Amino acid sequence: MSRGSLRKLMRRKSTLAFLMTLPLLTLIAALVAYPAGFAIYLSMLDRKATKFVGFANFAFLLNRERFWMVVIQTCLYAIIAVALSAIIGMAVAHFVHNIPTKGQRKWRGMLLVPWVIPAALSMLGWRLLFEPSFGALNWGLEHFGFSRVFWLGEAGWARFCVVLVTVWFGAPFFMVMYLASLKSVPEELYEAARVDGATWWQRLRYVTLPMMRNVIGITALYSLITTFAGFTIVSMLTGGGPLGATQVLGTAAFYTGILGGNLPMGATIALFMVPILAVAAAFILRGISRRGNEA
Repeated sequence: MSRGSLRKLMRRKSTLAFLMTLPLLTLIAALVAYPAGFAIYLSMLDRKATKFVGFANFAFLLNRERFWMVVIQTCLYAIIAVALSAIIGMAVAHFVHNIPTKGQRKWRGMLLVPWVIPAALSMLGWRLLFEPSFGALNWGLEHFGFSRVFWLGEAGWARFCVVLVTVWFGAPFFMVMYLASLKSVPEELYEAARVDGATWWQRLRYVTLPMMRNVIGITALYSLITTFAGFTIVSMLTGGGPLGATQVLGTAAFYTGILGGNLPMGATIALFMVPILAVAAAFILRGISRRGNEA
């Protein structure tokens, strides 16, 4: 490469920006690459982490019916929680968007509270609400003549509680992202749709959703990854119980690796999240790219 070409390259803003962020990118890559590489190495050792066993840990898990139950529970939990959070977030974003500008700050502040409060602190409050003897929910049920519910002690109710709390915690994030995206949609498009006689559903389907597709996809992907790999909510609410009914891959990896003293097997369980999330990310990003090309 000649000196002139090198000077032109260095004058480009993109090149300068890349060089300025290169130290940070290198640091991030190192912080991600080392734990990932060590986890892969650890997953190929025996229980005592003294003998190399290759893919024996992976083969062991693939033949365990209980492990597949955890995988299915994790997928269902993440998909249902993210879908409900997205729907509720979209509805609340439309509600706030249609409020006069002066009142929007107050509503945004109140609706962001579940997302701002630390998850560990929120879970303590939810556990008190779900407490079977003196919890507020059972007190309310008895007040209206219903029998008490063992919220976290029955499999069906425990799954419901975990999803409910996850949606309560995650919906404000969707609301904020969707609200910002709604404000970027040109009002002229809505006016043209009204002139053409479009109903509110048609305006939502043919104007709002196409203009928000990138934000919807990226937000859903981020939330899916964080929910799928989540640990705090399940761990503090149910601990994976009762009888493993709410066990997910994150808690299974922790209980097996840390509490069970089998770090290689715990690392193996955690690594099973990677291909599942990679497929989900490829599917969502491909959908965004395809719709973008069509547009």
